[in-house]
Amino acid sequence: MTWNKKKFFTYLALIISFSFLVSYQLPYYIYKPGGADALNPVVQVDDGYQSEGDMHLVTVSGGQATPIGYLWAMFNPYHDIKRLEDVFPEGVSREEYFQVQLQMMESSQQASKVVAYEAAGEEIEISYEGVYVVSVVDGMPAEGKLQTGDKITEVDNQSVKDAEGLIALVKEEEVGTDITVTIEREEEYLTETISLAPFPNKPEKIGIGIQLVTNREVTVDPELSFSSGDIGGPSAGLMFALEIYDQLTEEDLTNGYQIAGTGEISYEGDVLPIGGIDKKVVAAHEEGCNVFFAPYQNGIEDSNYQIAVETAEEIGTSMEIVPVDTFQDALTYLQTLQ
Repeated sequence: MTWNKKKFFTYLALIISFSFLVSYQLPYYIYKPGGADALNPVVQVDDGYQSEGDMHLVTVSGGQATPIGYLWAMFNPYHDIKRLEDVFPEGVSREEYFQVQLQMMESSQQASKVVAYEAAGEEIEISYEGVYVVSVVDGMPAEGKLQTGDKITEVDNQSVKDAEGLIALVKEEEVGTDITVTIEREEEYLTETISLAPFPNKPEKIGIGIQLVTNREVTVDPELSFSSGDIGGPSAGLMFALEIYDQLTEEDLTNGYQIAGTGEISYEGDVLPIGGIDKKVVAAHEEGCNVFFAPYQNGIEDSNYQIAVETAEEIGTSMEIVPVDTFQDALTYLQTLQ
């Protein structure tokens, strides 16, 4: 009987220890290579053309660290360990943060749609429905004056059409400058005077402490649908645009290859840098991709492209790393690919 009790408590201790190692959440967040999934099931143009190869959406996986996950990450070169407070902006809940990421994904899809349809010469119509507050940062000047869902119509008596225009209106101003913001809230128009201040985690950046999204209505023909699930962020913009263009045009843009890449895309077709590109190179390599597009950033030091090349050399991949500054750069490369 004594032996059975000892055995029972030994097993119980092991179960508790194992449970702690795999489920207890530490105040850290781990980023690691995610997937590199083909975009055919995600992007669907009505009666779109099919290709022999695939465009790939490359992701970074992230989650709060457990003890065993933390130890594993310490010995893996492409696993990054971050403190939770460095991942989630101060004053923004996790739910709000992930909601912003999903809205950034939606905005990225809209931009990629515009770029691809215009490049393919297809019918497209854009109407602007306003700029909306997604969240307000605690401790920043907008707190108590603006709230989630407010529609910003004017800044300093100048009409606001999109978030980029609003940012352009205030980015040259100095800390302490007062701006007048006109908003629409529950069918009423309100005017607030708000001072510009540095963001807590980015003192070099000033603002009033809000995150924005532009509500654009983009109508296209042929019709297009996305099914990206809970993937967030703007970094799939370039690959979305290439996939849409490939389905809109008869020529097989892939030439039978597996094409991956990353980069936020603007409505003008510029490819902008993103985070975690080393992990995305690893994910694309593990998926067996042949080509990887990386934002060149006009050749600056430590550009996404430079980091991607260094990572490719470290892991010994035969995948071609291609620098791009615009959608047209990527399109030209694929159109001349043998």
